[in-house]
Amino acid sequence: MSRRLLAVFLAAGVLSACGGDGGAGTLVLYTTVTQNTVDTVVAAFEADNPGVAVEVFRAPTGEVNARIAADLREGDIQADVLWLTDPLSMQQWEARGVLRVAAPDATAVPAEYRQDRFWGTRVLNLVVVRHRDGPAVASWDDLVSAAATGGVVLPDPAFAGSAFAAVAYFAIADDYGFAYLEALHAAGAAVVAAPGDVITAVAEGQYAAGITLDVPAADAVADGSPIEIVWPSPGAIAIYSPIAVTSAAGAATDFVSFVLGIEGQTAIASTGWQPVHPGVPWEVGGPQVTLDWEQAFDRQQELLDAFRAIFGG
Repeated sequence: MSRRLLAVFLAAGVLSACGGDGGAGTLVLYTTVTQNTVDTVVAAFEADNPGVAVEVFRAPTGEVNARIAADLREGDIQADVLWLTDPLSMQQWEARGVLRVAAPDATAVPAEYRQDRFWGTRVLNLVVVRHRDGPAVASWDDLVSAAATGGVVLPDPAFAGSAFAAVAYFAIADDYGFAYLEALHAAGAAVVAAPGDVITAVAEGQYAAGITLDVPAADAVADGSPIEIVWPSPGAIAIYSPIAVTSAAGAATDFVSFVLGIEGQTAIASTGWQPVHPGVPWEVGGPQVTLDWEQAFDRQQELLDAFRAIFGG
């Protein structure tokens, strides 16, 4: 880690990324990434690029999508860079022509974490979180019986991009399919807005178990929450968090290159997320499974409609 990056991490109160004045030295970022990760990466980038200020609009997937849609109704997206939670959320904007051709330094990004116009920045793992007093859960299949005996809660795919990826995985995987989601619902599984709401609901004993992201769950455990993280068989659902260029501003490509480079990846890892750069040491918590992203891209609306038909909303 460079001395400059270390100084950024040790600074009292991570620098705020908001409040750019829209001038020539301002880079506008729309993102769904967790606040501490965005703040840490932006602070490191600004330290390395003192002539550029990064103005951030950060919100859940649904709100960022609404912001982009509003921009497009007025003419064009106002962001220079999009940094989202999952490839499904990003691909819809590629299909609408929002993403620009760019050539950031993405040489370290593994092939499975990239498309032509967007690149993975970190890996999110969807795991099971269970209350310590709840039934044992060792696999995704065990959630059906847990739903019947103690209740299971899922994040809403219309609200959270990671939840959308989970629905896609179960719907497409041969061993699960829509029948698995129907079985969860029939057993009494419920839906809340976000992965963080899942953690809260399980910790408070409203449900025995739920599906959520590994990092906020680990943070909750560290804070003394009465929950346990289960890396379910056959594996946690691995999702890559993509970044893309949406304007002709040169600083946009520079920012993406920074995030994908060793310094940006080290910043991401410092906030608890699995980096994609093989040069940044990281120990994965267990086996991982991935979904067929190309098939998921082609079936996004179908998958969301099917989920709503099963769970309502």
